[in-house]
Amino acid sequence: MTQPSTTQPTVQDIIAALKDKPGALLPILHGIQDAMGYIPSDSVPVIAKALNLSRAEVHGVISFYHYFRETPPGKHTLHLCRAESCQAMGASKLEAHVKTKLGIDFHETTTDGQFSLEPVYCLGNCACSPAMQIGHDIYGRVSADTFDQIINELEQSA
Repeated sequence: MTQPSTTQPTVQDIIAALKDKPGALLPILHGIQDAMGYIPSDSVPVIAKALNLSRAEVHGVISFYHYFRETPPGKHTLHLCRAESCQAMGASKLEAHVKTKLGIDFHETTTDGQFSLEPVYCLGNCACSPAMQIGHDIYGRVSADTFDQIINELEQSA
């Protein structure tokens, strides 16, 4: 007999609160991710059944939108801006450095669970490009050196 997932009460509560809204799938997915940090795979059949959708339809929406995660995020989620202003000011070079330093690509988490890396397509900090966000903090004019400083401080505070 399969044990019920510990995520199910949270998922069930969110579905119950939102399933009658028009276009309920996206609000439900956002609600689950906001509550849990990601969309657990065992929630897909539960969502599908509640909304009378196929599992493929639910999974298709999750995989289409880059915002949704299917794995737990790291302790710190780093959003690296990829918008035009940041690209013009060296974001590609910064991106390469970040990926090398952390040893991960976009939508991945470091093996120690400390950092997740996500692309974002504007942080509204164009005057200070290239920009990144870690948690609620936005950083501007980020260079490889300032990135390393920020990451080292976060690692030391853990």
